[in-house]
Amino acid sequence: MSEAAFRLDGRTALVSGAGRGLGRSAAIALAEAGADLVLVSRTRGDLDEVAAKVKSAGVKTKIAVFDVTDTAALQAAFAELDGIDIVVNNAGGNIPEPFVDVTEEHLDRILNLNVRSMFLVAQAAVKKMLEHPERKARGGSIVNMSSQMGHVGAPNRTVYCMTKHAVEGLTKAMAAELAPHNIRVNSIAPTFVETPLTATFFAKPEFKKWVLDRIPLGRLGHLDEIANAIVFLASPAAALMTGTSLVVDGGWTAQ
Repeated sequence: MSEAAFRLDGRTALVSGAGRGLGRSAAIALAEAGADLVLVSRTRGDLDEVAAKVKSAGVKTKIAVFDVTDTAALQAAFAELDGIDIVVNNAGGNIPEPFVDVTEEHLDRILNLNVRSMFLVAQAAVKKMLEHPERKARGGSIVNMSSQMGHVGAPNRTVYCMTKHAVEGLTKAMAAELAPHNIRVNSIAPTFVETPLTATFFAKPEFKKWVLDRIPLGRLGHLDEIANAIVFLASPAAALMTGTSLVVDGGWTAQ
């Protein structure tokens, strides 16, 4: 296969949660593949740093500072965009705790961030995609950030698992509905990766051992491994893939 199949030149990719962790790595990898960027986060400073990082790739970069759980801000930001071809629907979070201790506040917070906002970002993005007069010929790709926990269960993660299983269902339904427009929708389901979100978890030796004992490859994921998989799903190399989940988990869900 030629390298051109993985290039994204002339395409615009929006990445939510682009300031840190997986979102930051995905944005950099997409820029290196030639995509122009729309970087979304709540923190301007983080986005400025990512924009400076990709400057050498020679792509256009737009920064949109808003909270994806703020529907009015989300809709206003999308209204200002010229067009989108790729979406990495990445913003999300987790509050690990025993099932019986989950408060309504925590339940609503994670449902709002991991499910409701993901739905609304995808909906706004698809509306913008469909404005392009040649969308069917041009195609489009949405990558919803799921997790290996969207395929299995785990202690102290009932809410997180519930939300990521919802993401998998959303992905399949969107894929079936949007296929006639040549808009592909897939999810990516990583195992544990050391990011700002997970660093505090791995500070506990017993938790890190619990994780590593369940990954047959015996190690955590690397940010670039997840970012490369995202570029693949966004690229022409994955032109026949829609409605599926690309599990990047070191073998966790194979057991």
